[in-house]
Amino acid sequence: MQITRQADYAVRAVLYLAQLGSERRAATSQIAQEQQIPPSFLAKIVSQLSVAGLLQTSRGARGGVSLARSPEQISVLEVVEAIDGPILLNECVSSAGVCIFGDTCPMRPIWCDAQVELIERLKHTTFDRFVNGKEKLPLSG
Repeated sequence: MQITRQADYAVRAVLYLAQLGSERRAATSQIAQEQQIPPSFLAKIVSQLSVAGLLQTSRGARGGVSLARSPEQISVLEVVEAIDGPILLNECVSSAGVCIFGDTCPMRPIWCDAQVELIERLKHTTFDRFVNGKEKLPLSG
């Protein structure tokens, strides 16, 4: 499974805003430059994250983009799913009936367990963990 480039950019944008602080705004051009995200791509991402209730946007001289909630209230899972939709490692996870082996497949429990573990990890990883040199997420379990 690989998240889309768009979801990766969304995570980078939210992380950038989290590092600025909950109350601060940034211009999309600033975010695009700092995070090396194509500006036109970022505009679409910001729109999707705003609709999902993760970002606030405001226009004008003092406008920009800011987090809609504090970093400890925004999970990596929310950001990824706002862009890519629900995470699904294999289509049999949501319905055993799509596979000719159904519930008798020895691999289905592995896919189901892996999906649950991934979703739980992303759900419990909030952006405050990466602000001001706080705890870094370990690379392995």
